[in-house]
Amino acid sequence: MLLSVLLLLMVVRGSQASHYRGTVVTYYPKETSDGSVTVILRFKYNFNICQDASFSCTGNCGTESLIRSNTNFEQVTGSWCQSERITSRSLPNNSAFQLVYDSANWIGNENGIGSWRAVAVVELRIRSDTNKPNSSPQTTIIPTLRVPSNCPGKINLLAFDPDGDEVKCRYADLSLTECDSPCTPPPFLSLSSTCTLSFRAKPSSNEGSYAVQMVMEDFPRQKITMTHTDGSNVEKTTRDRISMIPIQFAFQVDPAAPSCTEGDYLPKFLTPTPEHGARLYSPVNQALKINIRADTTHSLITELLYSGPYNVFKTTYGSGDFSLTWTPSASDSGQSHPICFVVQASVSTSVYQSELRCVIVTVRNTFLTVLNLNNPTTLSLNDENERILKAIKDKLIEKGFHQDITFCLVNNNSAENV
Repeated sequence: MLLSVLLLLMVVRGSQASHYRGTVVTYYPKETSDGSVTVILRFKYNFNICQDASFSCTGNCGTESLIRSNTNFEQVTGSWCQSERITSRSLPNNSAFQLVYDSANWIGNENGIGSWRAVAVVELRIRSDTNKPNSSPQTTIIPTLRVPSNCPGKINLLAFDPDGDEVKCRYADLSLTECDSPCTPPPFLSLSSTCTLSFRAKPSSNEGSYAVQMVMEDFPRQKITMTHTDGSNVEKTTRDRISMIPIQFAFQVDPAAPSCTEGDYLPKFLTPTPEHGARLYSPVNQALKINIRADTTHSLITELLYSGPYNVFKTTYGSGDFSLTWTPSASDSGQSHPICFVVQASVSTSVYQSELRCVIVTVRNTFLTVLNLNNPTTLSLNDENERILKAIKDKLIEKGFHQDITFCLVNNNSAENV
């Protein structure tokens, strides 16, 4: 009996010893009527099992308030769970502050990462180009990306900036205390400044899990001035970082696949799945539905995995036929939120993942969209009026606009409303 208890304790401790699978932090400044400074922070946490967590703050931290307690929204039983926590900070001024999350016990990995450290730098001074506080780059990631060891390829991460800044990625730097020691990236996974991961095919001896620890930064596209609440200014050039967010996740190198061609074993996306990086739009309190389809010929599609706002809902209609639905609230108005997804398939014990695709959803009640049409035909606008209007409306609905959308089609001499 005593031996059984000891063995049970060993198993429990072992499961707790290697549990961390990464995190992502993003932020938006909140507009206030009294001139105070408030920021909304979104934290995503990835673990083997669902659990709560929190970042510590140093610098101009102000007062923190909980908007949404840690909410589990996507998980793979026996593998990982992703949750989201949303807080706000009311600050005495718009000086920068730093958020840090550090502890021990990354999942077991081949690049020898034990303890983790994730760092976010929050910059809220007023930008001269937008006359608003800075917003962070917006991105997300599922807790584990998977590739067969014999299939080289590229993984394009979502890198969207609400202020129009240039977004750059790099691996976390130990000398800048952006990670804990050791801080060695996967040796076969190169990361470009444009946020593309390139995987080089490796022999079976390199199969297993790897810890990926990187940061995403925003840089102005021209020289700007950042203004403090006390009236002081600082210039930022195209070489100067404004803010920084951490992106950490697990990378799984699986046994070799019989074929690396999309659609054989690896799921291939089909229409009407949005392209990677697509911009979608949604009014407040109206559901946005994203249809996702994929197919394979030699494996069975089992599930859609996603990362996004906590209140995105997933629906499965059949093998390879899914949808994600999100209804933004008034608090999301004026913001753009990322949603990323992969489709997963299997043959026996082998698991195959599709490419990573991400979209950015902008929430507004009113949209002004200008479409310039170059129609290489001798027909006048009036000759093909109904056909042109219907084609444009169908395209706008496909991009996420509501079916009741009203728009104005303009040529040089007239305007038609739909």
